[in-house]
Formats: sequence, structure tokens, C-alpha cells
Amino acid sequence: MPARKTKKPEQKAPPRFESEAEEREFWETHDTTPYVDWRRGGVAAFPNLKPSTTTISLRLPVPLLAELKVLANKRDVPYQSLLKVFLAERVAAEQAASGGRAKRMQPARANSRAHRGRRRARG
Repeated sequence: MPARKTKKPEQKAPPRFESEAEEREFWETHDTTPYVDWRRGGVAAFPNLKPSTTTISLRLPVPLLAELKVLANKRDVPYQSLLKVFLAERVAAEQAASGGRAKRMQPARANSRAHRGRRRARG
């Protein structure tokens, strides 16, 4: 008996999304099968991709650096990597607060003397 050919399901066009958050929520709750033909997929290779980073020198108070290292140790990550995550989250929060685009979850507000001074100055 010959094998039956299964009819290839027709591909749907993905819906349009108003924001990246809306798109993320959609793909977290929907199957991609109606939208993507995974049999045509392949492995992507980016051999010349290099991270664009710049080395800086940053002076930190010793107690702050010690606390950062303790937090990083608890998460089992290098302290410089944790510092980059903290900075990225704060920059995203500031951009979101000023109407820019937010990339990550907003962290709690810092309670530094410099921040309190700016907050008072703004009113």
C-alpha cells in the first residue's frame, strides 16, 4: 500500500503588533506552526559578529564594589557582568520614565544622595 501524502497546511501571515511586548505575549501563548514552516529552517552562523564594547575606567567606593561582588557571587556571575545588567536596567527605566523606549524591567529607584538632590531640585 503506498504511503499517503499529507497535505501541507497553508501558512498564515503573522498578525501585526502594536508593541514588542504585545508580540512577545502572543508568541508565548500561541503555537508557531501555522505561521512558520520549520522544515525550511536552518542554522544561522555569524562568524564575524563581534560585541561592540568599550573599555572604561570607573571609580567606585570600596563598600559599593564589595556589595556588588557579594550580589554577583550569590548569582554566580562575574561582578562586571552584573554591573552591566544593573546599568542597562536603570538606563531602560530612565528612558521609559522620560517617554523613551524601555528595553527591560524597571528596577527600584536608587536611594543615593545625588538622586535625592535631583528629585528635590525638580520639585
